[in-house]
Amino acid sequence: MSSVAEKFGITQALEELGVKNINNGTSTGADWFSSGGEIESYSPVDGALIGKVKATTAEDYEKVVQTAEAAFKIWRTMPSPQRGEIVRKFNDELRRLKAPLGKLVSYEMGKSYQEGLGEVQEMIDICDFAVGLSRQLHGLTMHSERPGHRMYEQYHPLGVVGVISAFNFPVAVWSWNTALAWVCGDVCVWKGSEKTPLTSVACQNIAARVFAENGLPEGISCLITGDYTVGEMMTKDKRVPLVSATGSIRMGRKVAAAVGERLGKSLLELGGNNAIIVTPDADVKMTVIGAVFGAVGTAGQRCTSTRRLIIHESMYDKVKGAIVDAYKQLRIGNPLDENNHVGPLIDKDSVKNYQDALKKVVEEGGKIIVEGGVLEGEGYESGCYVKPAIAEAENHYEIVQHETFGPVLYMMKYSGGVENALELQNGVTQGLSSAIMTNNLREAEKFLSVEGSDCGIANVNIGTSGAEIGGAFGGEKDTGGGRESGSDAWKVYMRRQTNTINYTTELPLAQGIKFDL
Repeated sequence: MSSVAEKFGITQALEELGVKNINNGTSTGADWFSSGGEIESYSPVDGALIGKVKATTAEDYEKVVQTAEAAFKIWRTMPSPQRGEIVRKFNDELRRLKAPLGKLVSYEMGKSYQEGLGEVQEMIDICDFAVGLSRQLHGLTMHSERPGHRMYEQYHPLGVVGVISAFNFPVAVWSWNTALAWVCGDVCVWKGSEKTPLTSVACQNIAARVFAENGLPEGISCLITGDYTVGEMMTKDKRVPLVSATGSIRMGRKVAAAVGERLGKSLLELGGNNAIIVTPDADVKMTVIGAVFGAVGTAGQRCTSTRRLIIHESMYDKVKGAIVDAYKQLRIGNPLDENNHVGPLIDKDSVKNYQDALKKVVEEGGKIIVEGGVLEGEGYESGCYVKPAIAEAENHYEIVQHETFGPVLYMMKYSGGVENALELQNGVTQGLSSAIMTNNLREAEKFLSVEGSDCGIANVNIGTSGAEIGGAFGGEKDTGGGRESGSDAWKVYMRRQTNTINYTTELPLAQGIKFDL
């Protein structure tokens, strides 16, 4: 283990979480097994090897799904409040292990330790939500047109739910899906990112221990590990009625096609190209905080990261100057050191994508106003640390139309009313998160109206990044249309059934149809 890992307590964290130097990446609970090749996990913080995980083979996967199917037959019969009690116990373990899990998230993914703790807190919050939800999985009762009849609807669990998560939120997004699916009576098979496999192992360790201690069968919480070919095993498997996938638009199209071909259900959380509109009535101080955190938090590797800043021409120079000054204060370095604002990108492929974006925006006519670049020297040995950059650009540039998964902010002007800014904001294929900075009530309401933002998330006087679990999370257009986390997102993990009961001695038909024998 590296000196950085020793200094910041990563070795101890791994021990507390039951993560070893070499781990099996396939699990049905307490049973761990893998017969595939090894996946090495290197930290973007210092480039050190953290550990290895053995990948899932087709044979391993088959054992997982068969075990999950058997577990579902037992788990679905347990009353939902009792399932909620198991989730509560899982949550107790998350609270106990919040610090070590947060450290591992930070070290393996590269986000700040505070963000790592925040991600585990999201897990805790969704479990709290799910426990309450376990007593509220309600349907409706409707009046029948036929006398002596009662009509109502109810929800039943789907079965095996597949979850494919991305590296940028290596644990929270899994929990968003799993906590809800569990209380709904489903069992879960999780394919975490091959870029952050150790956090997946750690979470499965926690879940497996809770289920085993409560005398529950193998298969309620399962883990598979590997590249896209392992994910394809789930997307093509008819035994997995729902696949929830978080990742790029390109990946989402493939998942949707494969699941749709077999008439399964998919929940897609894909890319964002999120904008903040800054109107003449904006509070500049609030704008700077929201825009800078949105653009550089998690080194710009959030699906809700702020990519575009659309500023009214009357405010442009003032806002531009304030944000450029704020960028001068950013501290880039080891994310476990809480004095730093920005950590590394996940790997060198991401660094190249960041460099290509800066090159491309200049080629298309843009102007770099905060220089980027890769940092070198002491503390930057991993080669994954880059400078957050800002470019003046036009919305129609090809590079601006695509999501750049790194700390690159595109700044542009608008003139006239807020409807012109909305045309720019909505003029991309993605539709995840959006925000407006204004103290003008009419502008705010216009932004939130049917003529306003076309995104799944629309915020007033806060940034695009960061969402509470109480609201449904997701976006429209190429973002995929899926909804996770709060509100009534639980319904996607269940099948709806309409029931009609006739408690008379007659058999009248609907619509007054006569059929006499």
